[in-house]
Amino acid sequence: MYDIQDIGVRFYTYISTLYHVLKSAGETGIKVLVLDRPNPITGVHMEGPVLNTVYRSFVGIWQLPIRYGMTVGELALLFNNEADLGADLEVIKIEGWKRDMWFDETGLPWIPPSPNMPTLDTAIVYPGTCLIEGTNVSEGRGTTKPFELIGAPWIDEYKLIEELKSLPIKGVEYRPATFIPWRGKYVGELCHGVQIYIVDREVFEPVKLGLALIRTIKHLHPSEFKFIKRGGKYYFDLLIGCSDARELIERSCDFGDLVDLYHKGLESFNKVRSKYLLYH
Repeated sequence: MYDIQDIGVRFYTYISTLYHVLKSAGETGIKVLVLDRPNPITGVHMEGPVLNTVYRSFVGIWQLPIRYGMTVGELALLFNNEADLGADLEVIKIEGWKRDMWFDETGLPWIPPSPNMPTLDTAIVYPGTCLIEGTNVSEGRGTTKPFELIGAPWIDEYKLIEELKSLPIKGVEYRPATFIPWRGKYVGELCHGVQIYIVDREVFEPVKLGLALIRTIKHLHPSEFKFIKRGGKYYFDLLIGCSDARELIERSCDFGDLVDLYHKGLESFNKVRSKYLLYH
């Protein structure tokens, strides 16, 4: 039985565990019950790019966009059929949920599904600012605002915000911020950066913001900024699901080039996704 609150984001790894559960169940003939839960960031908004299979890992288990606009039950059906996992799967549907609902519109209490997901606001920015984990910039772990505070000791927070404001990113505002993480990157060090405020979540595109943050920090601090490796691979590539974005950023690309990448594969994915939707 799988009964875990999802976040609706490819690299939130409970869905990778679900994939492996279905795979093992298919091999052993054990029935799987998925008790479906709302997608807290709606079942309508999607953001790419879709994972390139070369970069499959535990933070990218299947060819999904970063924000896939499905419930975990719908995702289980997709995994089981598209990956031919062969599990005896039953999804217990949610009562009263509609695709365009945000979590705070369901009437359910927010119970943090993991320590660094304390609020719905965290979940809304997470599809983009989690990409910071693939760099030597702090994504705010070890603060009271993980994924909403972004910074490093060497960042000029005022120049960063000035450049971010010049980019076409809707539904968000920025505040210069300083913070000292108690764990994670830069423990005990004073970090400078930005606090992110969502002012219109319907038009806000977090993945676009995440790419903008990384591109801008790299542009402002080329000698200090670095993409980090784990197990010999760039972790950013595993998170975003391709190497194209990192290569563009390293070449000091125009922001428009990253936006083009951001839409990559969404149309094709949506055709697959539509076969498994359980709710209107």
